[in-house]
Amino acid sequence: MSGSRSQNRHPKKSAFSCEACRKRKVKCDATHPICDRCKLRGDDCIYKLSPTLLYTQRLEQKIQQLEAALSAAGSTSSDTALNPTSIDGVASSPSDVGATSARAVDALRVEDDGRLSFHGSTSLFQLPSSAKAVANEANQEVQELAARKESLVNSAWRERAYEKLADIPEPFRSLLDSHFCWIQPLFNFIYRPAFTRDMKNGGPYFSQALLNAVLSHSVRWCRGEPGMEDLLAPFDNGKAFSKRAVTFLFEDVQKGNSKVPTVQALLMLSAQECGCGNRTQAWLYSGMAFRLIDDMGICIDGKRYADAGHFSVEDIEIRNRLFWSCYFWDKLISLYFGRAPLIQHSEISPPRVLMDDTAELEAWTPHGVYSPGYPPKQAYSISCFTHMCGLAEILNQLLINIYNPSQDPTGPRAHQCTIAMSFKLKVWWRDLPNHLKINLADSPLDCPPSHIVTLNCLYHTINILLNRAKLKLNREPKSANPSAENNPLIQCISSATAIVTLFKLYNHTFGEGHVVLSLAYTVYTAASIFLLEVQATGHAAPSTLERLSFCVEALNRLRRTSPAIATASRSISKELEVLGIQISGGAPQATEDEINELHLPRPSATLPLETDLVTAPAGIHQPIAHEEQSLYDLSYLNGQIDESLNYSMLDIPPEMYEAFSQIEPISITMNPGFDVF
Repeated sequence: MSGSRSQNRHPKKSAFSCEACRKRKVKCDATHPICDRCKLRGDDCIYKLSPTLLYTQRLEQKIQQLEAALSAAGSTSSDTALNPTSIDGVASSPSDVGATSARAVDALRVEDDGRLSFHGSTSLFQLPSSAKAVANEANQEVQELAARKESLVNSAWRERAYEKLADIPEPFRSLLDSHFCWIQPLFNFIYRPAFTRDMKNGGPYFSQALLNAVLSHSVRWCRGEPGMEDLLAPFDNGKAFSKRAVTFLFEDVQKGNSKVPTVQALLMLSAQECGCGNRTQAWLYSGMAFRLIDDMGICIDGKRYADAGHFSVEDIEIRNRLFWSCYFWDKLISLYFGRAPLIQHSEISPPRVLMDDTAELEAWTPHGVYSPGYPPKQAYSISCFTHMCGLAEILNQLLINIYNPSQDPTGPRAHQCTIAMSFKLKVWWRDLPNHLKINLADSPLDCPPSHIVTLNCLYHTINILLNRAKLKLNREPKSANPSAENNPLIQCISSATAIVTLFKLYNHTFGEGHVVLSLAYTVYTAASIFLLEVQATGHAAPSTLERLSFCVEALNRLRRTSPAIATASRSISKELEVLGIQISGGAPQATEDEINELHLPRPSATLPLETDLVTAPAGIHQPIAHEEQSLYDLSYLNGQIDESLNYSMLDIPPEMYEAFSQIEPISITMNPGFDVF
């Protein structure tokens, strides 16, 4: 009995306590650098005994949790601020990151046939198990990362050199070059070095479905190039590529093999059907792609399970790129059709970092466009894509919290979102590198590569969507008093004007034959603001009508390559018919009475009309002259806003602001409610 009592007292004698508590024979909480009792008494807190094993284990667990939280905090995106998966906008605690990551890795498995799949703990494919200990990723050696990057970059340069030497027959070479010029830098659907390499040797990152999907999508842009009609004749004028893509794709789906090229082919077909206005097909193809990346575990950071999946550095790079390509496309197609996005960024998602930056350094020239005098420019494709994805994270929150049909657009959640996203959008623009930022105050402007123009136009579009929501949430005349930077009406009109300026610059340089749907959508968004101004004032300033006329005519011409835009164009035309305004063939002029009554600026005879500017030869490099830029006084944009300026800068009386805020904008979507074809 006494022996039993001595054994029970033994842990107390060897407990990890400070010297002062041991002498007083009181319980010590063993807190460093000073325990609570010594802190209260003012005694020196000294530890002489070695810590117990249990105490050491607890410290190790605490350190792991803190390191995991720090690692997650460094890579967490802006989605955390208003994570849709959280309750009332409160995200999960960082201490849960380690356990979540461990569960995600544990749910990944290599099937008997060698393919990788992802199944949760409730599935038929694994027994419930406890979370594994999280490895410390924060201490990854810099030298190892640099070596992996160097290996990946060297391989990419080597494959690009082989590609240039390869004898690819026409029209395949032209169609592929067109894709990598106009589509790839913006959407990053395909990792070019692996695709072209495996196209030669039949490797895992090439498939017939993907090849034909790329060719079919490029036909849309290349059909009008000289000599292309004869080259496409043996392929039913390009229709054969689309049929083959669908046939090969569903053969892959029937086999049940989840492969990267299958996802890429689905994304390409979704983009093609979306541009054609086939809403249902585009939505289904994208949904299949998003389901597949979930099935393949691409939604999880590849470095977490590189060993389990036997992934090389290239494999991880491709999977990370594909996740963000899907993420970006998910936001765009949700924006086009007015639906809630599906893919969300989380603590275990792949980082928005691309290791292979060779595409950043490559020269960019407009393929298939006669543009004399346009020098080759650095592509900056990698930085453009990563910043585009950062912009998509802001758009994601707007779609979920403000433009979601199931959410109250005037509720507290929407108001909270406008505040948070306004700050994030300002930070995004502030941190945007100068080589991606188009300053409209520069004169003359030299048009950057197409994807950089689209990036800037999408920024202004998201700024419009954000400030349109503010107009709806703050319907008070006093809201007209803030500075230009915080005035939602000025922000809407100035961003809409900026889009027109950028699109005109793009059109003068490259023509309208290679305008992707995302760029066309920005013109539609700008037109919606000019239409609001016309609705608010009865007849707006002549410059507003000129810009609205420019947008409508541009949208009508873009229907040739993007039939989906026809719905948007018809929506604006119907609103103009209700107002009794006819702008086709020229912008209507405001009467003398309207100018005096509404305090509109008088038209200047020295300024060219928008409709005159459109007549410049398409595809010929013509920087916008200074006198043409005077129509767009945008010196307060791009971080150059003077805090002392107010709404009078744009000659907007308070009465117009009040009328503007009472009008419901037309829908942001181009959803026709039925398939065009």
